[in-house]
Amino acid sequence: MRANLHIATILVVLLAHRALHNTSVDGGEFSGDYSKLSGIIIPGFASTQLRAWSFLDCPYSPLDFNPLDLVWLDTTKLLSAVNCWLKCMLLDPYNQTDHPECKSRPDSGLSAITELDPGYITGPLSSVWKDWVKWCIEFGIEANAIIAVPYDWRLSPSMLEERDLYFHRLKLTFETALKLRGGPSIVFAHSLGNHVFRYFLEWLKLEIAPKHYNQWLDEHIHAYFAVGAPLLGAIETVKATFFGNTFGLPVSEGTARLMFNSFASSLWMMPFSKYCRADNSYCRHFAGGFRKGHHTYQCEEQEFHLNYSGWPTNIVNIEIPFRGFDAYPSVTKLAQTNLSSMECGLPTQLSFSAREISDGTLFKAIEDYESDSKRLLYQLKKSYHDDPVLNPLTPWDRPPIKNVFCIYGIDSRTEVGYYFAPSGKSYPDNWITTDIIYELEGSLYSRSGNLVEGNPGAASGDDTVPYNSLSLCKNWLGPKVNITRAPQSEHDGSDVQVDLNVEHQHEDDIVPNMTRSPRVKYITYYEDSESIPGRRTAVWELDKANHRNIVRSPALMRELWLQMWHDIHPGAKSKFVTKAKRGPLRDGDCYWDYGKARCSWPEYCEYRYLFGDVHLGQSCRLKNSSADALLNYL
Repeated sequence: MRANLHIATILVVLLAHRALHNTSVDGGEFSGDYSKLSGIIIPGFASTQLRAWSFLDCPYSPLDFNPLDLVWLDTTKLLSAVNCWLKCMLLDPYNQTDHPECKSRPDSGLSAITELDPGYITGPLSSVWKDWVKWCIEFGIEANAIIAVPYDWRLSPSMLEERDLYFHRLKLTFETALKLRGGPSIVFAHSLGNHVFRYFLEWLKLEIAPKHYNQWLDEHIHAYFAVGAPLLGAIETVKATFFGNTFGLPVSEGTARLMFNSFASSLWMMPFSKYCRADNSYCRHFAGGFRKGHHTYQCEEQEFHLNYSGWPTNIVNIEIPFRGFDAYPSVTKLAQTNLSSMECGLPTQLSFSAREISDGTLFKAIEDYESDSKRLLYQLKKSYHDDPVLNPLTPWDRPPIKNVFCIYGIDSRTEVGYYFAPSGKSYPDNWITTDIIYELEGSLYSRSGNLVEGNPGAASGDDTVPYNSLSLCKNWLGPKVNITRAPQSEHDGSDVQVDLNVEHQHEDDIVPNMTRSPRVKYITYYEDSESIPGRRTAVWELDKANHRNIVRSPALMRELWLQMWHDIHPGAKSKFVTKAKRGPLRDGDCYWDYGKARCSWPEYCEYRYLFGDVHLGQSCRLKNSSADALLNYL
């Protein structure tokens, strides 16, 4: 730790004499030095603590809820009084108000996102951003430079603003950080947090005069790191809607479904087609009149000529008893197509693409078998299709920010399709899963292991979000891309592969022609070769990085830190951090090499015993002169 503080001190001194000069990086002008860096963290779904804001007497339990008591996530109260706990979690399914007997609100500050359930055992299990905050502290980042902006992840985007003025407060957070630190901020968003940030950017257009919009962004936001962004939605949202997501908690799936479906945010991450768009309020406002709820929804020809709305397969396949076409007037044509080769009286199998999920066709078709369809259709229309700022169930364009980094994991087994059937039971246990379709490393297969026909991508997703949804941001890259593949662990550069100026066609995936060792986890970097002046775009793919744990990945934290440090350094000469070599940056990166009977990386690390070390690896620490090694990454 002492050596790392020494590194931070040397860096600050090194940069201090350039504090009053502009640092020129090809991605845009950043005015300031190391001390002006700010980081704003927008957490993902279920990644913010919720606290009670009322008194609730729990019968048959010694544990009651009092104001400021932890609700999400307090496993002790969940286990001892689940019905009481649910009252503090549930929202009214139509108007999103609190339960009459209990009210919960999001916590504030970094503590709200670091550990959801603090404790000796539960703390590490529920840790989210704690490791990243530790990393920043270890490198000398000031306490007021890391700002968390937690939110009530149960609400729809419009309700976040209506009830909590969240986007007003987020705007003030950026402006306060600029005044406090003297420089623009770097945004770190994970999972649903990316949807929140996208909505904020659209909301901001209606708050700021058009000629000042881009100026505000350039002054307040230097870079945007989109981590695990479900740019076309996430398949698991569909499963949670029909069955519930327990998050590993000791509750039944039915209970989890009751809770999940009371949140309007349950529809925010629904999968949708990349070929269908809706106009936004910004365009309509300046085209002659702002009218709430009058979106024009149009699909390109590819939507109807290609299968599955750009997804690997149909997302939902439902087998229901045959009752004739009158039971499904909204999907008569679809039913006729599916039944063209079936005998009368056999079960009907209806298949639904991403577009048919996001436009409500799925929920209309199962109204006779799903009592929650009315609520789902109501929320879908009110909170998303008729949202006055943005219909979030439409594909993204590149955010108008100087520097954009899209980061996600690949090549994990990820669910991409489901086969459902009515169970004959009452809600919330009225569906059963008859089969699941997975994608894994460029192929599709069922739960039984049989290969499935479809349109698999070049890779698979991150265990939660499919590859086609994560990789949509490759469309943000320019016509020529530099591709680099390097090991995630520290390396000497011998296994680094580079392909420069690769032609990139819009809407087409980029598949590098590079070798891969089966025992090595790589990071593949896609970086603009010819950036738009003042703009940079990069995509990072991390092998086997899990969606929920990617923000705790040591390799990702290292790369994020090096990129930030590169961007604010006066001597930066390249557009992006060099990938030629990766040596240890912290004491924890040094370890004992038993084969050579010395510390690994002898040019960086040395054996230095301190009282309390219990094994040789702990005594391997960075050399005091290792601060000079950081200059290699400029």
